[in-house]
Amino acid sequence: MQRLNKFIASSGLCSRRKADELIENKKVLVNGKTVTELGFQIGPKDKVVVEGKPIKPQKHEYYRFYKPAGYITTTEDEKGRKTIYDVIPPELKHLKPVGRLDKDSTGLIIMTNDGELINQMTHPSIKVPKTYIVNVNGKLTPEDGEKMYNGIVIETDTGEKKTAYAEVLPIELGNKSSTVQVVLYQGINRQIRKMFAALGFEVISLKRIQHGTITLAGIKKGQIKPMKPKHIKELKMYLKKIEKSQND
Repeated sequence: MQRLNKFIASSGLCSRRKADELIENKKVLVNGKTVTELGFQIGPKDKVVVEGKPIKPQKHEYYRFYKPAGYITTTEDEKGRKTIYDVIPPELKHLKPVGRLDKDSTGLIIMTNDGELINQMTHPSIKVPKTYIVNVNGKLTPEDGEKMYNGIVIETDTGEKKTAYAEVLPIELGNKSSTVQVVLYQGINRQIRKMFAALGFEVISLKRIQHGTITLAGIKKGQIKPMKPKHIKELKMYLKKIEKSQND
Protein backbone atom coordinates (compact mmCIF):
# COMPACT_ATOMS: atom_id res chain seq x y z
CA MET A 1 0.00 0.00 0.00
CA GLN A 2 1.12 3.56 -0.67
CA ARG A 3 -0.29 7.04 -0.50
CA LEU A 4 -2.21 8.14 -3.57
CA ASN A 5 -0.27 11.39 -3.95
CA LYS A 6 3.05 9.49 -3.94
CA PHE A 7 1.75 7.12 -6.62
CA ILE A 8 0.71 10.06 -8.83
CA ALA A 9 4.08 11.75 -8.32
CA SER A 10 5.88 8.51 -9.22
CA SER A 11 4.22 8.64 -12.64
CA GLY A 12 6.17 11.82 -13.40
CA LEU A 13 2.94 13.80 -13.82
CA CYS A 14 3.62 16.25 -10.99
CA SER A 15 4.91 16.68 -7.44
CA ARG A 16 3.14 15.30 -4.36
CA ARG A 17 1.92 18.80 -3.48
CA LYS A 18 0.38 19.22 -6.92
CA ALA A 19 -1.12 15.72 -6.63
CA ASP A 20 -2.79 16.76 -3.36
CA GLU A 21 -4.32 19.75 -5.18
CA LEU A 22 -5.65 17.47 -7.92
CA ILE A 23 -7.16 15.15 -5.29
CA GLU A 24 -8.81 18.03 -3.42
CA ASN A 25 -10.19 19.41 -6.69
CA LYS A 26 -11.88 16.07 -7.48
CA LYS A 27 -9.64 15.37 -10.48
CA VAL A 28 -8.59 11.88 -9.35
CA LEU A 29 -10.47 8.60 -9.70
CA VAL A 30 -9.51 5.31 -8.05
CA ASN A 31 -11.26 2.28 -9.52
CA GLY A 32 -13.81 4.61 -11.12
CA LYS A 33 -14.65 6.55 -7.96
CA THR A 34 -13.63 10.12 -7.13
CA VAL A 35 -11.24 10.37 -4.20
CA THR A 36 -10.85 13.62 -2.26
CA GLU A 37 -9.23 12.28 0.91
CA LEU A 38 -5.62 13.37 1.35
CA GLY A 39 -3.55 10.45 2.58
CA PHE A 40 -5.73 7.91 0.72
CA GLN A 41 -3.94 4.56 0.38
CA ILE A 42 -3.95 2.41 -2.75
CA GLY A 43 -2.75 -1.09 -3.54
CA PRO A 44 -0.91 -2.56 -6.55
CA LYS A 45 -4.15 -3.62 -8.32
CA ASP A 46 -5.95 -0.28 -7.98
CA LYS A 47 -6.51 1.74 -11.17
CA VAL A 48 -5.86 5.47 -10.95
CA VAL A 49 -7.11 8.09 -13.43
CA VAL A 50 -6.13 11.77 -13.24
CA GLU A 51 -8.11 14.26 -15.33
CA GLY A 52 -9.25 11.43 -17.58
CA LYS A 53 -5.77 9.98 -18.07
CA PRO A 54 -4.80 6.54 -16.63
CA ILE A 55 -1.72 6.84 -14.43
CA LYS A 56 1.03 4.27 -14.15
CA PRO A 57 4.27 4.50 -12.17
CA GLN A 58 7.34 4.95 -14.33
CA LYS A 59 10.96 4.10 -13.81
CA HIS A 60 12.73 7.21 -12.61
CA GLU A 61 15.83 8.36 -14.43
CA TYR A 62 18.49 10.71 -13.12
CA TYR A 63 21.24 12.37 -15.17
CA ARG A 64 23.91 15.04 -14.73
CA PHE A 65 24.20 17.49 -17.62
CA TYR A 66 27.06 19.95 -18.09
CA LYS A 67 25.35 22.86 -19.78
CA PRO A 68 27.50 24.86 -22.22
CA ALA A 69 27.05 28.60 -22.73
CA GLY A 70 24.64 29.83 -25.39
CA TYR A 71 21.65 27.61 -24.57
CA ILE A 72 18.53 28.41 -22.57
CA THR A 73 16.96 25.98 -20.11
CA THR A 74 13.54 25.45 -21.68
CA THR A 75 11.96 22.90 -24.00
CA GLU A 76 11.05 25.53 -26.60
CA ASP A 77 11.72 29.21 -27.23
CA GLU A 78 9.40 31.61 -29.03
CA LYS A 79 12.44 33.65 -30.10
CA GLY A 80 14.04 30.68 -31.81
CA ARG A 81 17.05 30.56 -29.50
CA LYS A 82 18.94 27.31 -28.92
CA THR A 83 17.83 25.29 -25.89
CA ILE A 84 19.53 22.56 -23.87
CA TYR A 85 17.37 20.07 -25.79
CA ASP A 86 19.43 20.86 -28.88
CA VAL A 87 22.38 19.31 -27.03
CA ILE A 88 20.68 16.48 -25.13
CA PRO A 89 20.21 13.20 -27.06
CA PRO A 90 16.67 12.67 -28.49
CA GLU A 91 16.03 9.61 -26.30
CA LEU A 92 16.48 11.77 -23.16
CA LYS A 93 14.31 14.70 -24.20
CA HIS A 94 11.51 13.53 -21.90
CA LEU A 95 13.66 14.51 -18.91
CA LYS A 96 13.12 17.84 -17.18
CA PRO A 97 15.73 20.16 -15.66
CA VAL A 98 15.97 20.65 -11.91
CA GLY A 99 16.08 24.43 -11.88
CA ARG A 100 17.59 26.65 -14.56
CA LEU A 101 20.78 28.29 -15.70
CA ASP A 102 20.61 31.42 -17.83
CA LYS A 103 21.81 31.44 -21.44
CA ASP A 104 25.33 32.70 -20.73
CA SER A 105 25.97 30.46 -17.71
CA THR A 106 27.49 26.99 -17.73
CA GLY A 107 27.60 24.02 -15.40
CA LEU A 108 25.55 21.41 -13.65
CA ILE A 109 21.89 20.76 -14.35
CA ILE A 110 20.27 17.64 -12.93
CA MET A 111 17.86 16.12 -15.47
CA THR A 112 15.12 13.72 -14.34
CA ASN A 113 11.54 12.53 -14.79
CA ASP A 114 11.06 12.40 -11.00
CA GLY A 115 8.54 15.17 -10.38
CA GLU A 116 8.80 14.87 -6.62
CA LEU A 117 12.58 15.31 -6.63
CA ILE A 118 12.29 18.36 -8.89
CA ASN A 119 9.82 19.93 -6.46
CA GLN A 120 11.97 19.13 -3.42
CA MET A 121 15.08 20.63 -4.96
CA THR A 122 13.45 23.79 -6.31
CA HIS A 123 10.76 24.61 -3.74
CA PRO A 124 11.58 27.91 -1.95
CA SER A 125 10.81 26.48 1.49
CA ILE A 126 13.41 23.68 1.33
CA LYS A 127 16.48 25.81 0.46
CA VAL A 128 18.79 23.33 -1.25
CA PRO A 129 22.23 24.94 -1.72
CA LYS A 130 23.62 25.61 -5.19
CA THR A 131 27.35 26.34 -5.58
CA TYR A 132 28.94 28.40 -8.36
CA ILE A 133 32.37 29.57 -9.47
CA VAL A 134 32.03 33.19 -10.57
CA ASN A 135 34.52 35.51 -12.23
CA VAL A 136 33.83 39.26 -12.15
CA ASN A 137 35.67 42.34 -13.37
CA GLY A 138 37.45 44.37 -10.71
CA LYS A 139 38.65 43.53 -7.22
CA LEU A 140 36.11 42.31 -4.69
CA THR A 141 36.61 43.30 -1.09
CA PRO A 142 35.57 41.57 2.14
CA GLU A 143 32.97 44.34 2.49
CA ASP A 144 31.41 43.34 -0.84
CA GLY A 145 31.13 39.75 0.35
CA GLU A 146 29.59 40.89 3.61
CA LYS A 147 26.97 42.94 1.75
CA MET A 148 25.99 39.90 -0.32
CA TYR A 149 25.76 37.76 2.81
CA ASN A 150 23.59 40.31 4.63
CA GLY A 151 21.32 40.78 1.61
CA ILE A 152 21.05 43.03 -1.43
CA VAL A 153 17.74 44.28 -2.83
CA ILE A 154 17.36 43.35 -6.49
CA GLU A 155 14.53 43.56 -8.99
CA THR A 156 12.93 40.34 -10.26
CA ASP A 157 11.82 39.79 -13.86
CA THR A 158 8.29 40.82 -12.85
CA GLY A 159 9.52 44.14 -11.42
CA GLU A 160 9.13 43.05 -7.80
CA LYS A 161 11.82 44.06 -5.29
CA LYS A 162 13.36 41.19 -3.33
CA THR A 163 16.24 40.85 -0.90
CA ALA A 164 18.76 38.35 -2.28
CA TYR A 165 21.38 36.59 -0.17
CA ALA A 166 24.60 34.76 -1.08
CA GLU A 167 27.60 33.26 0.66
CA VAL A 168 30.84 34.37 -1.02
CA LEU A 169 34.26 32.75 -0.54
CA PRO A 170 37.31 34.24 -2.29
CA ILE A 171 39.37 32.07 -4.63
CA GLU A 172 41.55 34.65 -6.37
CA LEU A 173 41.20 38.39 -5.91
CA GLY A 174 43.11 40.41 -8.50
CA ASN A 175 43.06 44.10 -9.36
CA LYS A 176 41.44 43.54 -12.76
CA SER A 177 39.23 40.56 -11.97
CA SER A 178 38.16 38.37 -9.07
CA THR A 179 37.16 34.71 -8.88
CA VAL A 180 34.93 33.60 -6.03
CA GLN A 181 32.77 30.70 -4.93
CA VAL A 182 29.13 31.66 -4.43
CA VAL A 183 26.51 29.58 -2.60
CA LEU A 184 22.80 30.33 -3.07
CA TYR A 185 19.78 29.06 -1.17
CA GLN A 186 17.27 31.04 -3.26
CA GLY A 187 16.12 30.70 -6.85
CA ILE A 188 15.71 34.22 -8.22
CA ASN A 189 16.34 34.44 -11.96
CA ARG A 190 19.85 35.80 -12.73
CA GLN A 191 20.30 36.38 -9.00
CA ILE A 192 24.09 36.29 -8.93
CA ARG A 193 24.47 38.63 -11.91
CA LYS A 194 22.00 41.10 -10.42
CA MET A 195 23.64 41.05 -7.00
CA PHE A 196 27.09 41.76 -8.42
CA ALA A 197 25.65 44.44 -10.71
CA ALA A 198 24.18 46.17 -7.66
CA LEU A 199 27.73 46.37 -6.27
CA GLY A 200 29.11 47.71 -9.55
CA PHE A 201 30.61 44.47 -10.90
CA GLU A 202 29.97 42.67 -14.18
CA VAL A 203 29.96 38.88 -14.24
CA ILE A 204 32.45 37.60 -16.82
CA SER A 205 31.74 33.90 -16.32
CA LEU A 206 29.44 31.84 -14.11
CA LYS A 207 29.54 28.07 -13.66
CA ARG A 208 27.41 25.94 -11.34
CA ILE A 209 29.57 23.21 -9.86
CA GLN A 210 27.20 21.63 -7.32
CA HIS A 211 23.48 21.28 -6.56
CA GLY A 212 22.71 19.64 -3.25
CA THR A 213 25.15 16.72 -3.01
CA ILE A 214 25.59 16.34 -6.80
CA THR A 215 28.70 17.76 -8.48
CA LEU A 216 30.23 18.18 -11.93
CA ALA A 217 33.06 15.75 -11.16
CA GLY A 218 33.98 13.51 -14.09
CA ILE A 219 31.81 15.16 -16.72
CA LYS A 220 32.82 17.40 -19.64
CA LYS A 221 31.04 20.42 -21.05
CA GLY A 222 28.06 19.35 -23.19
CA GLN A 223 28.00 15.82 -21.76
CA ILE A 224 25.08 14.14 -20.04
CA LYS A 225 25.71 11.11 -17.84
CA PRO A 226 23.45 8.88 -15.71
CA MET A 227 23.80 9.38 -11.98
CA LYS A 228 25.05 6.45 -9.94
CA PRO A 229 22.52 4.79 -7.58
CA LYS A 230 24.63 5.64 -4.53
CA HIS A 231 24.65 9.33 -5.50
CA ILE A 232 20.87 9.31 -5.98
CA LYS A 233 20.44 7.68 -2.56
CA GLU A 234 22.79 10.23 -0.93
CA LEU A 235 20.87 13.11 -2.52
CA LYS A 236 17.48 11.84 -1.36
CA MET A 237 18.76 11.25 2.18
CA TYR A 238 20.23 14.76 2.17
CA LEU A 239 16.88 16.26 1.08
CA LYS A 240 15.07 14.39 3.85
CA LYS A 241 17.60 15.71 6.36
CA ILE A 242 17.08 19.30 5.18
CA GLU A 243 13.29 19.00 5.30
CA LYS A 244 13.41 17.48 8.79
CA SER A 245 15.75 20.18 10.12
CA GLN A 246 13.54 22.94 8.72
CA ASN A 247 10.37 21.40 10.15
CA ASP A 248 11.82 20.91 13.64
